[in-house]
Amino acid sequence: MRIRLLLLSSFILCFMPLMARSEITLAAVFRDHAILQRDKPLPIWGQASAGEKITVSFHGQSVGTTADGEGQWIVFLDAIPASMEAAELVVAGKDTVVVKDVLIGDVWLASGQSNMEWSVSLLNNEERQIAQVDLPFLRQLRIERTVADRPARTVPTSGWEAASPQTVGGFTAVGYFFGRELQRKLNIPIGIILSAWGGTEIESWMSDTSRLATTVGPSTEQRWKQAMSEWPPERVAAYPALNAAWQKAEDEAKASRKKNLVPWPNPPATLDSPARPGGLFNGMIAPLQPVSLRGVIWYQGESNAGRPTEYVELFPAMIRAWRENWGDQQLPFYFVQLPDYSDGNPAARTWARFREAQTSALALPATGMAVAIDIGDRGDIHPTAKMELGRRLALIAKARLHGTQGDDSGPVFANAVREGSAMRVVFTHAGSGLISHQRPVQSLEIAGADRIFYVGFARIDRDTLIVSSPHVKEPVAIRYAWSNAPDANLYGGAGLPAAPFRSDNW
Repeated sequence: MRIRLLLLSSFILCFMPLMARSEITLAAVFRDHAILQRDKPLPIWGQASAGEKITVSFHGQSVGTTADGEGQWIVFLDAIPASMEAAELVVAGKDTVVVKDVLIGDVWLASGQSNMEWSVSLLNNEERQIAQVDLPFLRQLRIERTVADRPARTVPTSGWEAASPQTVGGFTAVGYFFGRELQRKLNIPIGIILSAWGGTEIESWMSDTSRLATTVGPSTEQRWKQAMSEWPPERVAAYPALNAAWQKAEDEAKASRKKNLVPWPNPPATLDSPARPGGLFNGMIAPLQPVSLRGVIWYQGESNAGRPTEYVELFPAMIRAWRENWGDQQLPFYFVQLPDYSDGNPAARTWARFREAQTSALALPATGMAVAIDIGDRGDIHPTAKMELGRRLALIAKARLHGTQGDDSGPVFANAVREGSAMRVVFTHAGSGLISHQRPVQSLEIAGADRIFYVGFARIDRDTLIVSSPHVKEPVAIRYAWSNAPDANLYGGAGLPAAPFRSDNW
């Protein structure tokens, strides 16, 4: 017996170095067919054995480092210009890892909820046909849905894929058309990192630190605790069946081009729920840092539409925190203002107030907003005009980052001045003048000191509106497209819609 124990001990001692050895792994973004960011210092990082010597070689550069006590390592390569020539990224230590077919271009993080996640395969037939071309220099990396209780170091991905008829159906539709416009303009590789999850609130995409630092942070925390208390184990156990029934109804509705009448069941408030505050930041954003990016595009808010006063604080706080995490306070951040949607009551103001809350982020530098008030679907929270939304986001990027001439925004309210019994409305970004499509300007309201709004009638005077109502002799306030689902037909000379606005704060 003693001899057997000695032999077993010797076997374990001989193989302990192999058992303790940790293979080199790279962060999630470094996979075959990757696109990495041009013209910026390039961080490459991953995991190895504690104390292991690591050498990273790429585009003629070779940089060494040593993994720390937890096996973490990172190197920074000098900036590399755009290149469509495939290269190999080689990471050598005890093992050697080779990442093949790596290009250098611009990389954009596409995040948010279902309208960003919405894939090309779900578009109408015409837009699907437009998308189904080979674009080998437009590639997507999909981050898999992941919830974590603390900032994760790695996350599962689909791997990088180039846009082709075989793969493009899985691309984010907004991100695809955004990237396609940029790729055509710049003639460089464009990479889209898709990190989105339908039905999620902004609280999930924020770190706990940034969320709780706002004045509304404690109320979001209390709301989550209350939600968890309302999900006992038996209710959690019943949820999969409810969700399966909804999914079946959803699939049948899509197949028949009808509306799904089965209400979507909110997921359980559990520790692995996508509704968990901080859960998606920890699982799907933190593992991407500090990958070098050109910027961020964001399409989210439907799940927060009922709490606009919170969003006024949370949205800018999230942008600032992400920029701090990436070490770049000027990281471009462009977002979609929510489109028209009736939410069961087209004349209600809930979504109008939320759209106004979204604009609070424009006070931050290097932000831009794509207005979508004219291309939504009043009866469907998922509008189909993703190609146009991608184009409008790309207009912002092309104008502000790449010097393209022309407007990247429709008319934006500047001020309103009383002129007798009318109000003259002045805009910025009116381009070559204002245009009303098909009919006189709709969805105008005007009020006097009694705060009672009446339908406003407008006359276009080049780049201003003169608005009046026979019911308001001394106007003091004006609104445009200030409802859930307005008829918005005011545009600038460049064909971009005017943003909804109000001059009052009532």
